[in-house]
This record gives sequence, structure tokens and C-alpha cells, in this order.
Amino acid sequence: MNILGIGESAVVALIIFIIHIVTLILLCLLGISQVFSGNFEIIKDNWAQVSMVPRNLIMTFFLGFSASLLGVSGFESSANFVEEQQPGVFRKTLRNMWLLVLIFNPLISFIALNIISLSQIKQKQDYLLAHLGNVLAGDSLQIIIVVDAFLVLSGAVLTSYVGVTGLVRRMTLDQCLPQFLLKKNRQRGTYHRIIIGFFLLCTSILILTRGNIFALAGVYTISFLGVMGLFALGNILLKVNRKELKRTFRASWLTVFSGFLAVLIGIAGNIVIDFKNLLYFLTYFIPTVVVITIVYGRIKLLKFIVQIENRVMKKFFVYGERELMGKFFLWRSMLVDKIMEITSQEVLVFTRGGNLPKLRRAFDYIIKNEDSQKVYVVYLQNDPDNETVSRLKSDLEVLNRAYPEIQIEFITRKGNFGPETVKQISEEMKIPLNNMFIGAPEEKHSFTIQDLGGVRVIF
Repeated sequence: MNILGIGESAVVALIIFIIHIVTLILLCLLGISQVFSGNFEIIKDNWAQVSMVPRNLIMTFFLGFSASLLGVSGFESSANFVEEQQPGVFRKTLRNMWLLVLIFNPLISFIALNIISLSQIKQKQDYLLAHLGNVLAGDSLQIIIVVDAFLVLSGAVLTSYVGVTGLVRRMTLDQCLPQFLLKKNRQRGTYHRIIIGFFLLCTSILILTRGNIFALAGVYTISFLGVMGLFALGNILLKVNRKELKRTFRASWLTVFSGFLAVLIGIAGNIVIDFKNLLYFLTYFIPTVVVITIVYGRIKLLKFIVQIENRVMKKFFVYGERELMGKFFLWRSMLVDKIMEITSQEVLVFTRGGNLPKLRRAFDYIIKNEDSQKVYVVYLQNDPDNETVSRLKSDLEVLNRAYPEIQIEFITRKGNFGPETVKQISEEMKIPLNNMFIGAPEEKHSFTIQDLGGVRVIF
């Protein structure tokens, strides 16, 4: 469906959301009614089983907290569509999800512990919510819960495909993943290689875990918490390196560290629950890091292979193996062409004025993270400022000597920096937006970083 071009529908998502909320409200109302019509004997027995030993109680809360974090996954989904949302909507989606989780998750847990014994919970753990519905209102509510779960999870699967396609596409454009992933389907305009690759990845982990629901849940929880941890870590880096970056909201240090600590506790708890979850996670995480590392170092790797071929060709020449030498020469030519293709990509840096330390930091970043050998430095001005231009030229001459492997071209243009100007220059010079670099938009600017459409911030 995704390859055919079927994306997400706001109308369908709203219908699924309404069905889901109505189902949860019905479950909670029936549950509360039965809880308060009873004598609380079941929850007393359940509590007695875990509270007899204080150490067991502490461990129960720790593992319960860790396992429950699977129930708040989905917060990261809104970030997949942040570019398509109106200003201020992203924060509202997070607030609404947080409120719903705060109400429903503890309430359903409370109802379950009052109605179902711990032994039954363990026995029915694969379909506990459906079983709870059956206890409360028979087969009819159980069927409704199962259908609701099917609809919600179907929407989640489609969301994951849409999200991962955008993520992998952006990482590929940023030279983090192999470029062959950007191949488009001619008829539908979809990235079928990314979609099929993600399908194979999901299928492989299903086979690896033999369909064990708790193993899949554990791996997913660790992955989800890893993403949440990176959000907090990214926020810390922004606070340290880009204090002046324009933001719509600023989280306090206490909030960020509290969230980061909670995430670490959750990851540790899920590893304690089943150490295999970490092994499954690393089975996919390590190869991914290896692939990204190879892509980052592909120029050095290709040059190393070319050097080996040069030595082999010399030996073939000495021993008169002309046919083999011809084959190696062909392979060598292909590798050299590939190196030239990669290094011919151009990048552009916007500068506000002559500041040698900042410019040097920008070039250090490009040397370490980009394969381009040509850099355009663009200075925008409304009124002629010969002093700033002269200082910039002088600074760039210094950088030319410091980075002889890079060809630097200085460009001055009349105009103000902003989304329209950036897009215009990108189209004129045929340089993708993700190959353009800036310092950071400040509070005085009328636009934010997302308004620039993919321009990268140099830290």
C-alpha cells in the first residue's frame, strides 16, 4: 500500500482515534462501576503478594515503571510530521497525548488489578485487555477491543512506514546512508527501496524473536526510549552550543535532566526484565552503525582500495599478466570515477561577516563530515560594506592556506537572509538545501530553523 503511494489520511486517523477513545471510555466506565460495586478483595490479595517483602515491592515498582513505558510510545510519531504542522501544533499534540496517557493508563491498570488476580494476569498476559473486556461485558466487548486494537495497530504500522521513509530519505540526503536508497518508483513517486528494506527489517526481527510478543515489546521499548534519550541529549547540546538559537519554547535544565534520567532508568529496567531484549536490539543497532560509519568514511575506503589495486597492477605488469592488469585498470577507473562523483558535490556556507574563528569552525565541520572539495561562502548585504567584505576576503585567504584540499569561492549578494533568499540561491546554484550551512537563527529573526526547509546548523 505504501509503495502504491497510499499515505496517511487525517479523516481516517480521526475515525480510528474516535473509535479508540470511545472503546477506552466504555471499558473504563464499566470497570469503575464493577470496582466500586465489589469489596476490593482481589486488589488486597494482589497487593499482599508483592508487599510482604519490601525489597520485592521496590523491584515491582521499578520493573512496572520500565515495562509501562511501552504504553507511552507514540510521542515520537508527531515529530515525523512536524514540518507539515502549523506553528504551535506540535506542542499541542504532545500535550494531548500526555493528558490521555495520564488518564487512561493508570486507570486501566487500577481496574485490572481490582478485577483480575495476578495469577490470571500472568496467564492472560498476551491478550490482557481483551480478557478484561470479556470479564466486564462478555464476548461483545472483547470483540470490540480486538477490532479497536487491529485498527490502531494498522494505523501505527502505516505511520511507521511514512515516518521511516522520511527519516531514511533525510539521512541519505545528508550523506549518512547509501545513495541508492533514494531511487524513486517512476509511476508512484515513492521510495520503494526504503519501504521494502524496512519491511524486510521488520520481518527479520519477527522471525528472530519467533513472534514472542514480550520480546518484540522489549526491543521496541528500548528503541523508543533510545529515541527519547536522544531528544533529551539533543536539547542539552542545543543549550550548551546554541544558546542563541531561536526557540518557541525553552525547557529548564531540571526538566531535561529528569526526562533523561527517567529514560535511562526505563532502559535499565527493560534490560533487567529480559537481557535478550538488549541482544536483539544490538543485533540491528551495531550493523546500522557500521553501515553509517562506512558511508562516512567511504572516500578513505575507496582510496585505500585504489592503492591496493595500484600495487596489484604493478605486480601484474612485472609478470606480464596484461589481461588481468586490464581488468584491474577498469575496476580502478570505476572507483576513481566514483570518488570524483562524490567529491564533486558542492556545499555552501552563509556568513554574517568577518569572524575567522567561526568560519574556521565551519570549515572544520565540513572537513570532518562532508566529502565535498568545493565550498561557496555567501555574504548577504543590503548596503555596501567594503570593510566587512575586505575582512572576509582576508579571512578566506587564511582558510585557503589552512585547507589546501578545499576550493573556496566567495560570493557577495544584495539581500536579506531568509527562507525565500535561501531557496532562490539553492535553485540558482543547483545546491540542495541540505548542503547549505548556517550558524543559527536568533530571536531577532522572523523565521525559525524549520522555515529554512532543511538547511543545516553547524554546531
